[in-house]
Order: sequence, then C-alpha cells, then structure tokens
Amino acid sequence: MTPDQDQPRVSLTGREPLFMVMNAGSGKHDSTQIQTTIQTACEQAGRRCQLLLVDRGSELQRAAERAVQLAREQAGAVIAVGGDGTLHAVCQAVVGQQVPFGVLPQGTFNYFGRAHGISQDLEQALQQLFDARLTHISLGRLNGRYFLVNASLGLYPRLLEDREAYKQRYGRSRLVALWSALMTLARAHRQLHIQLDYAGRHRQLRTPTLVVCNNPLQLEHIGIDPQLPADSDHLVALASRPVGTLALYGLLLRGLLSRMGEAEQVSSIGFERMTVHLGRGPRLVKVAMDGEIFRMRTPLEFSIAAQSLPLLIPRAAPPPDHP
Repeated sequence: MTPDQDQPRVSLTGREPLFMVMNAGSGKHDSTQIQTTIQTACEQAGRRCQLLLVDRGSELQRAAERAVQLAREQAGAVIAVGGDGTLHAVCQAVVGQQVPFGVLPQGTFNYFGRAHGISQDLEQALQQLFDARLTHISLGRLNGRYFLVNASLGLYPRLLEDREAYKQRYGRSRLVALWSALMTLARAHRQLHIQLDYAGRHRQLRTPTLVVCNNPLQLEHIGIDPQLPADSDHLVALASRPVGTLALYGLLLRGLLSRMGEAEQVSSIGFERMTVHLGRGPRLVKVAMDGEIFRMRTPLEFSIAAQSLPLLIPRAAPPPDHP
C-alpha cells in the first residue's frame, strides 16, 4: 500500500542528529536523571542530540513544531520522550513533514512502544534508537487529528479522567489504574445512542462506550481477534451492549484475562472509514485519544491514515501485525 496522501518516503542514514521533545513536568520518573542518561548515551555513541524541554503538556505542540523545523533544516529525526500522551502530541507535528520519528517510552502502559518492539528501559531504548531502521506505519485519524493507540467516547474518557485524578493522588502504577477503574465502573453511566456509517452500512447502537483501536498489542491483551483481511490496514471499533455495574466488572475482568473476545456483550467492527453520529445535528462531545481528552464536534469521522508516519524501530523488531 502506498503512503497516505502519496507522500514521498523518508530515508535514513543512521547518523541523523536527534531532536528530543520531553515534558519534564510529567510522569513518575526523575526528569533530571532521564536527561543525564540521554545526554551521556548520545555522547558515548557519537550522536548529536538536543533536548527540547517543556514543563506542561500544553507546551508540547510548540516544542514539537520547533523540533520538526530543526530536523528538516539539519536532516535530523524527531524523538518523543514520554508516555502515549506525549507521543501523541509530538506525532501531530511530525506527520507529513518527511522527518523520521522515534520514541523513548516513559509511561505506565506504553502500548505504542511495546507494539513496535521498543524497550521500556531507557538505556536499552537509546541503544535501539542509535541502530534503528525505518518503517512507515499507519495511524488512526479522527476529525483530522491522528492517534497512535486508540480513540474513544462515552465511558472510556471518564475512566481516563478518573485514572489521572487517582494517579495525581496515589502515584502512577497499574494497581492504581485498576483501582480507579473499579471505582469509576461502580457509578451509574449514561448510555450513548449512536449511528455508525461504514462500508455502505448503517448501524444503530446503544452503548456505554465506543473505543476505536489502532494497536494490535492492546487488542491482543484484552483478547480481541477481529479476523480482518491481511491485504489492507483497518481500525477496529469496540462497543458493548448496555449492561449494569456487575457486568461491567465482568468485562473488565475478561479484559485483564485477555478473554474479552469471548464476551457476548462486546462487538467489534473492522473498518477503513467510519462516521459516528450522536443525536441530531452537530454537538461537542468529549473524546479521549491516546490518553488525552479533547472536545470535538460531531459527526466524528474516523479513518486510517495509511503508512503516514516514518517510525524508527529496533533493527531486530519484527513487522507488527496491524489490526
């Protein structure tokens, strides 16, 4: 398949200067230690790097745009240092600019980095980056904004908001994330009345949440196998029938046990392009993308951006199975 919008392929020499964007005020890791580790590793490898640091997530876009400008001027690569939210923000500036994109994962789950064989250990990830190869990967797109892992509406954005509040209070860990999910699911939830238009079909749904995935590792972890054609890229939409709190707990448990695909309440839809309508006329709706919350106007237009991101991956990493 050709790259999205027929953009020219990005090539790689292996000696590109690295322009690294990092939110120093985010995450559970020691920012100063991370910076020292990066600078030391780059010096030892003989690679030129420049850290572009910000203190707030709202500053990431400007830093990413600056990194892209430097990379274009100096034939370099843009590297995002952080969790999926940071990767998401930097990715927006990189797509379509014909510069390589790399990641040094620092988040809790790191679905994007893990799906592409990138180590969660910083020093090992740096060594992989210095000897990386280039591949063009497909992204999800929602109303013109790209996402790496997933996009969702309904209950899932509420789960993310509550999880962030719990992390701020109790620290960042998977146990805290699980406890937060249990507390959120214990409350009553509004059902969404939506219409899905895809591949010439129109489907009405009443569901607490709709999640659109662009990450095969996340689907594997929760036990979803959408059985899609291998000759084209797809996104996968997941929705459940209206259920009570106990059933929601059951779905969460099935997800933890990688058995959600066995649940009768859950349906999955593979698609290349889908329009999601909520009620009559345009309205603003809360949407989560890669762990970040946005407000978007309906209808929501989902599509696959085929091979649109030139990603640096470990030389030994196998090609990922796209959902």
